[in-house]
Amino acid sequence: MVPTVPVPRRPSDPGDPVDPVRQWYENELGWATVPGSPVRLVTGLRFDVLEVPAEAGFPALRHLGPASPVALHGERMRLLVAAGSAEELPGLLDWLEWGTLALDLTAIGADGSVEAPPPPDPGVAVAPDPGAPASPGPLAPPAVFGARPEGRPDDGPRARPGDRRPAGPETRRGPRGAAHWLRPPMPGRAVEPALPTLSALGGGTVGGGVGGAPDLVRLVQTMATQCHRARLRRAPAQPLAFS
Repeated sequence: MVPTVPVPRRPSDPGDPVDPVRQWYENELGWATVPGSPVRLVTGLRFDVLEVPAEAGFPALRHLGPASPVALHGERMRLLVAAGSAEELPGLLDWLEWGTLALDLTAIGADGSVEAPPPPDPGVAVAPDPGAPASPGPLAPPAVFGARPEGRPDDGPRARPGDRRPAGPETRRGPRGAAHWLRPPMPGRAVEPALPTLSALGGGTVGGGVGGAPDLVRLVQTMATQCHRARLRRAPAQPLAFS
C-alpha cells in the first residue's frame, strides 16, 4: 500500500544543521532520504524508478503527464513510476515479448535508492531555459527513421518547455554528469497520482490512464523498443551468407 500521508517534517534545530537538499525533499515533498552524504532518495515507498539510456528515454516522454518527474544522471534517464512497478517489470517485459532480449532497462524499487538531484531553481519546470543552445545538446536523442511501433511516421521525442538538456560541461544545476531534474517534482502537489501505473491500462482519459494517470505498459513498450534499436545500431555488421 503506497502511503498517502507525507512523512513528518524534520524539526529545525540550530545545533544540528540539516542539509538544505535533504530538507527540501523531506519537508517540501515528504520523501524519505538515506542518512549520509550525498543525499539519496529512498525508492519503493512513494515511487520506483525506471532507468534507461537517455536516447531511449526521450521518445517515451510523450507517454508521461506534465507532473511526472524525470531526472537525468549523466547519459542515463530516470523516470519515476508508481511504487511496486519494479517488481512488475520482468513480468511486463515477458508479456510484451521483450523478456528474452538483453535490454538496457533497469528498475529500482523496494530497499533501493537513487542520488537526489539538487532542488530546481524556481520556474525551471514551466519556463524554457534561456541559456540553452538552439541546437540539440549532447543528450539530445538521435534521429530515428522509419515507422513507430504504433504506426506513426516517426518516433522522435515530444519536447516540452521544461525538458531541458545540458548546455555545456558546467551549468547552474551542477557539474556535468551529476544528477539533475529534467521535469522536477512540484512541492504542494501529490506525486503519486501522476506516476505511470499498471492500473492505468485500458483507461480512456488523456494520457491513457485512469484519472489521467500515465500508462506504464505504453511507457515500457516505447523504452524497450528504443533500447533494442540502440542495441542494433551498436551491433557490428554481420557478413552476408552465400549458399
